[in-house]
Amino acid sequence: MTVTFLLTGASGFVGSRVADAARRRPGVRVRPLSRQGAHDPDAVRGDLADPSSLRGACAGVDVLVHCASRIGGDDATVEAVNDHGTRALVEEAVRAGVRRIVYVSTAAVHGRGPFRGVRPGQAPIAPASATSRTRAAADRHVLDAGGLVLRPHLVYGEGDRWVVPGVAWLLGELSATVTGCTALQSMIDVSTLGRAVVAAALSPEHGGGVHYVGHPEPVPVTELLGAVHEELGVPGGGAAVDVATALDRAAGSPRALHHLAMLTVDHWFVDDGFWKDLDCSPGDGFAAGFRRSAPWYRSFLAGRTAS
Repeated sequence: MTVTFLLTGASGFVGSRVADAARRRPGVRVRPLSRQGAHDPDAVRGDLADPSSLRGACAGVDVLVHCASRIGGDDATVEAVNDHGTRALVEEAVRAGVRRIVYVSTAAVHGRGPFRGVRPGQAPIAPASATSRTRAAADRHVLDAGGLVLRPHLVYGEGDRWVVPGVAWLLGELSATVTGCTALQSMIDVSTLGRAVVAAALSPEHGGGVHYVGHPEPVPVTELLGAVHEELGVPGGGAAVDVATALDRAAGSPRALHHLAMLTVDHWFVDDGFWKDLDCSPGDGFAAGFRRSAPWYRSFLAGRTAS
């Protein structure tokens, strides 16, 4: 029996890994939603920013896996894609009789924390940006339709242009690594996330509702900073500073303060129920995952410096 996925964001950081994982599953056919709709013969033409273009997109689809989100940009565009576009897509899925809807959201819908050992349903929705606010609205559309919302926190690996590069940039700005960070972060390798999304979409054990998707072992920020420093050579020999000094040095830079706020506050989300009975392993943890992706990060950061 063939299961047909309609996949949004198939060319993106997370969506491309979902597409790879789905295509490795026997009996799964992937139909990417694409604004151009050109190169892949299975592609379905549609644009989340244009709800009328989605009419008929879910015909013959068994599972909708929604990985596309607008990150940043003007508020009107972010709302059009994440909120209104998701609503239109979900309505189309319901109209077409799609039996499963899965949305890859973000734990950022809860705001900036601290969150230590938080389980599904324990943290309020308190988004701190237009992107998170509109993704929280997308969550609601999916949940109201009986769908499954998956909320990773920090996603790393080849193709990551925000999490690890942001840490590297911060350490470079400070000309130092930071000591005394006791915070814990929920993290997941992007390839593992891709496999987990597909497994959840196919699992009879996972109905509608919200799950956090991260490796069961949270990552101490000291380990994250140490990996960036040692594996990537960032920063270039600067002395270590404590958190108070780092905050003082970053006082004139909202971007640096944003990254420090993330690193110095717990964002640890617990969801043992997600991995239970799931045909997917959470993998071997941050240290091994980061080591595998370190060559890509070194190349990416070197290219950015050169440009």
